[in-house]
Amino acid sequence: MKKIQISPSILSADFSQLGNEIKRLEDAGADMIHVDVMDGHFVPNLTIGPPVIKALRDYSELTFDVHLMISPVHKYIKDFADAGADIITIHPEATDNLAESIKHIKSLKKKVGISLNPNTDVGIIENHLGDADLILVMSVYPGFGGQKFIPEVIEKIELLKKIKDDRNYNYDIEVDGGINFSNSKNVINAGANILVSGTTIFKENNGNIKKNIETLKEV
Repeated sequence: MKKIQISPSILSADFSQLGNEIKRLEDAGADMIHVDVMDGHFVPNLTIGPPVIKALRDYSELTFDVHLMISPVHKYIKDFADAGADIITIHPEATDNLAESIKHIKSLKKKVGISLNPNTDVGIIENHLGDADLILVMSVYPGFGGQKFIPEVIEKIELLKKIKDDRNYNYDIEVDGGINFSNSKNVINAGANILVSGTTIFKENNGNIKKNIETLKEV
């Protein structure tokens, strides 16, 4: 089993102190930084774009795990690669040609992530799983932080783990949405090895980020 990694979502950070917040996360033992990019079109919220990611890049050498919730996504991939994204995760619904978008990300020497919304079937991306570095299972409907975990996605995580093992694929399985101390173990046991968390990491135990990261990793 791959080492459990925590990718804190800066969506729950203090946006007036984002650079310092990223430093705090790194010092507390975060494995990577999860950056949610929303366009107000593909999802009902607006967040940040490439200039902010570029500005934040100087604050940490951790992997920037950038989740693009924008449509059409293909024409913006290079902008986020140039800004400093290390993993670029896209939704199959947000591109006219998933294979071409995957190829484009790889050509920019970035890792490829594919995201599945709660109502998106694994079958839609099954032919592309061998080309992915990461599969992001959304356990809430994307758009806003602080939502409740949808337990039905556990079956999807288990299926992705089975396909990975059966076909000897090497993608990471990441889960994002409502992750907390009561459901993290179930998610890990189902096959996930990267957990995204915002509210729990920044708010629990009086904001003790280090303790919260360590607790989420426990199985």
